[in-house]
Amino acid sequence: MTFGIIYPMVNATYEMVTEKAEAAAKDHNIQLLVQAPDEANLEQQIRFMELMIKRGVDGIAIAPVDPKALVSVINKAVSQGIPVVCFESDSPDSNRDAFIGADNRKTGTVIGQTVDRLLGGKGMILVESGMPHMLGYGERLNGLQEYLAKHTEIDILEIRHNDGNEESAAFQLEQMITDHPHFSALVNLDFVSSSSSVLVWKAKGLTRYNIALGFTPSLAQALDNGQITRIISQNEQNWGADIINTLLLRSSRIKSPQWIDTNITIIGESPVPADHDHSS
Repeated sequence: MTFGIIYPMVNATYEMVTEKAEAAAKDHNIQLLVQAPDEANLEQQIRFMELMIKRGVDGIAIAPVDPKALVSVINKAVSQGIPVVCFESDSPDSNRDAFIGADNRKTGTVIGQTVDRLLGGKGMILVESGMPHMLGYGERLNGLQEYLAKHTEIDILEIRHNDGNEESAAFQLEQMITDHPHFSALVNLDFVSSSSSVLVWKAKGLTRYNIALGFTPSLAQALDNGQITRIISQNEQNWGADIINTLLLRSSRIKSPQWIDTNITIIGESPVPADHDHSS
């Protein structure tokens, strides 16, 4: 069997997902066809989907950069008997078989709670995210904004989007720091922002709070070194195996859950408050 995996862009987190997927696929003699644009690109994701449909793969996993624009090609694959699962970010209006990932709105809430505890309910923060059309990113931002507005006196000074581009992420972050030098904390809502913030923190020698999204060995090192204050993980290390196992079930026409919830973990905070749903 051959399964396809389509990422939004090249990133260390997705490389980790691929490694875990390859390990799970090896146990079942499954070949993986992995595609990722160098930068987030809707047209390339559509083209990758079309190529995999034409090739007749046995299943496709995709983290869609635009949930609405990808509906027709996801539905095309499903109509031809190819099961499709979304991971990290969903395309709920499509006929995809399942979604693999954490509740993104709840993730935003957990990030808000984390910032609240760090700042004692007061302060000024900067927020950087990825592609504005990616559903999961919007849900994280909404969850963060709702929590801060309802439970704190923390002000969001500025929100910027990097469109999945590392150079843009660093540039946007440096501009925000220049425009708002008295900020208390930075909140990163995507993988690209998180990794780029480490470079900026190193270059500028910043000691402000820096909250990252997504767990990788490099971010764990940055946490140890003080460039990152907390990591909010959706347990991305489990996505690869979940993708393989879910596609195996669906390609065999065996029912599987429509949502494989990978839950949320806060790394670098101990002890975790009792009122937080913590999954390790």
